[in-house]
Amino acid sequence: MAFAASYRSSGLVLSRRVGNTSIKSLSSARQFSSSSDDDKKHATPTSFATKCASLYHPSAKANRGLAPPVYFGSTYTLDDADHGARLHDKKEAAFTDDDGFVYSRWGSPTNEAAAKQIAALEGVDERGGTMLFGSGMSGITSALMSVLKAGDHAVFPYTVYGGTHEFLKEFAIHWGVEIDFIDGAGKGGPEAYRSALRENTKVVYCETPANPTCRITDLRGVGKAVDEFYGTRESNPNRPWVMVDGTFATPYHMRPLDFDGIDVSIQSCTKYLGGHSDILAGSVSSKSTEFCHGLAKVQKLITAPLNPMDSYLLMRGIRTLDVRMQRHGENALQVARMLEDHPLVESTFYPGLESHPDNTGGEGCLVADSFRSGRDSPEDANIMPQTYGGMIAFIVKGDGDVALERAKKVCEGLRVVNLAVSLGSVESLVEHPASMTHAMIPREDRIAGGLDDGLIRISVGIERASDLVADLKNSLDSVMEEEREREERVA
Repeated sequence: MAFAASYRSSGLVLSRRVGNTSIKSLSSARQFSSSSDDDKKHATPTSFATKCASLYHPSAKANRGLAPPVYFGSTYTLDDADHGARLHDKKEAAFTDDDGFVYSRWGSPTNEAAAKQIAALEGVDERGGTMLFGSGMSGITSALMSVLKAGDHAVFPYTVYGGTHEFLKEFAIHWGVEIDFIDGAGKGGPEAYRSALRENTKVVYCETPANPTCRITDLRGVGKAVDEFYGTRESNPNRPWVMVDGTFATPYHMRPLDFDGIDVSIQSCTKYLGGHSDILAGSVSSKSTEFCHGLAKVQKLITAPLNPMDSYLLMRGIRTLDVRMQRHGENALQVARMLEDHPLVESTFYPGLESHPDNTGGEGCLVADSFRSGRDSPEDANIMPQTYGGMIAFIVKGDGDVALERAKKVCEGLRVVNLAVSLGSVESLVEHPASMTHAMIPREDRIAGGLDDGLIRISVGIERASDLVADLKNSLDSVMEEEREREERVA
């Protein structure tokens, strides 16, 4: 069989023909090639079957495309056997070095590009990194599995996301991990965390703003409480890992790693960072080299990195995060004000309302501490409006089953807002946690965390605000009118 030496980068067949004589003659022909070392390793096939099975690459100038390309390859060519040995011998980490990639289960170019973009948003320095997973839950469970083992203890808030709660109850406790749930919201949160700490505590977990109550955790206070109990990580490397799920706020508003004592920041990138309801993704960021090594080990052996196509879509979504978050916040404030005044609504939880329990104003205000609104410095407040995110929770009036049924009818009566789980997309979404996202949490635990039977969660999108206000008001009014008519018929 005859081959012609080629440049792999261009895919062009050279005129020099190499006969099917010997390996020696093939090697000799390669010596005359002016291509890269990688190109010299390959000859252009002339047989149909080998042409089909061979890889053809674009011009070397193809890497000048403005948008990062999508690398779908599962494996990568090596310079030589020693190169492969080096790659396999490296300690797992968030990012690769100049030796490049070896296998996509251990990392890939498009995934790493998206991870580095989020690392920049999270304020990660050169010691740590960001890793991307196939969902927010995959990121959460990977972070927990990387540091917890049988006999360890962890502290979580009652209002933790339903999927996280389910993982703890269905898996972690059966692996011998001890779990305590506390009310971590508001000014009293740090003391509640402090009271739950033990010698064998390995994880202190926060979620702020809480899903779905929108209560704020005092991250500064929690970090300080853990530092005072165990010492800083520099003085005591074995202290618990303090993790924060900041999905509701995103780095646009809050960067948990900026707070002393916070080790890990988690985002469900399915939500605001992706922003278009078309991907599942999660990120875990840390400034700790040690933590990133353990996390990378879990991703390599148990979970998996985010796939290249979704990594690309995530990068594309992030490029409009700043402008989307501003619009989400502006719309949500108008919706929240209407809900607060509606006669069927018992209470409305939105950080931008003065009635929010954590919006106390003045020094130490948790809301002010948690919502940066994309500002890089205090001076930016003069040109960048203050917003408070797109998530609202409200409770309809009534007790028990009455509130439960009213909440369902309000959700089902909407015609602009979509009845669907998830959040953070350009379109508005509504859900009823008691019967949907948090149905797996026992009612007593749910109520203890502030998740009443009549609580409704809204993810306010970027539609025209007046359309959203009218839609919600019409649905609430319709429920009241239906009940009034039923009472009249009974009378």
